[in-house]
Amino acid sequence: MSAVGIFGGTFDPIHLGHLITAQSVREIRSLDKIIFIPAFISPHKADIPALNPAHRLEMVKLAIKDIPYFDYSDVEVNNKTISYTVDTLRLLIKKYKKIELIIGYDNILKFNTWKEPDEILKLASLVVLNRKSFEIPRVQDKYYKSAIFVDTPSIEISSSDIRERVAKNLPVNFLVPSKVERYIYNNKLYKE
Repeated sequence: MSAVGIFGGTFDPIHLGHLITAQSVREIRSLDKIIFIPAFISPHKADIPALNPAHRLEMVKLAIKDIPYFDYSDVEVNNKTISYTVDTLRLLIKKYKKIELIIGYDNILKFNTWKEPDEILKLASLVVLNRKSFEIPRVQDKYYKSAIFVDTPSIEISSSDIRERVAKNLPVNFLVPSKVERYIYNNKLYKE
């Protein structure tokens, strides 16, 4: 195993934008696989209620089931506490020799606020999803300078839009994999 990409998030729900982006990063960075890790509670979204983690994990499993270069980890869901990246990486580094942590461009701008950002950089390379619409900051901190920026397709799909569409009984069939769509409707998810 030469290198894996870690793609964490709330995945509430996972959608085609996540999958297309992950596939693109895997190809650009020549990674063996991408591991999706749903957070139990995201530290930066602790005040935003999310769907039950078991449902979010199950949707990730369904979305990646037949894709051999995608995998998942339930490490954060099983911890049942706020999910800090550094703690997850400490566990994964025992299993994987080289880890690349995939984050969005908005996260690199506040990376200094993450728990133990210097330790994260010791455990993993930082791969940032570059968005052509973002301006490069005039002042770049050491985290920004150490990051690897990759240009990935800009897929304008948002989980919040999907949740809203489901709540309004609007179709989501071109936004999420069909297995995820069936799971959402069969379990009556996002129906406040």
